[in-house]
Amino acid sequence: MQDDVAHQLRLAASGDQVAWNDLVDRFSPLLWSICRHYGLSSADASDAFQLTWLRLLEHIDTIHDPARLPGWLGTTCRRECLSLLRRNKRVWPTDDDRLLDLFSGSSSSADQPALIADRNARLWREFGRLDVRCQKILRLLLIEPDGDRVSYKLVAAALDMPVGSLGPIRGRCLARLRGLLDAGGISDVLRDS
Repeated sequence: MQDDVAHQLRLAASGDQVAWNDLVDRFSPLLWSICRHYGLSSADASDAFQLTWLRLLEHIDTIHDPARLPGWLGTTCRRECLSLLRRNKRVWPTDDDRLLDLFSGSSSSADQPALIADRNARLWREFGRLDVRCQKILRLLLIEPDGDRVSYKLVAAALDMPVGSLGPIRGRCLARLRGLLDAGGISDVLRDS
């Protein structure tokens, strides 16, 4: 058998496809059993299997002792399996964008405070471009005297306005502010933060 493996290996190294196919047929069960032993998914097992044969193809001229080919293939296959396992520990494929956001937001960059300060300054600059009435309404509606709910009665009394007109006016003021933010390219920054 050792002479047969040595002969097949020499022929495969010289480009004989039949000899290469014979080697693949002979040692494939060994490689598949190693892949199954590591518990790889079928796709990863297939990758490890193919990479092992690729490594043999790359190093076929450096195999000095053809009798040790089964051991070389086994060691190479184990290394490929371990490499895939290590890589898979770092990468978890997902189509759930919420998980990606969860992990990407876990570490803040060093420039995060500066970016937030710049965003806030731009926001207040655009807020200052609103008319005085809108500024007053929006500022007062940020005060929460009744626990978690804004008291429209208090705000309407403070501005000497009917309670029923406060909501629609507030909506128009927010729409103006949103338009200013969109025009200034700030709304994208606010959405991203």
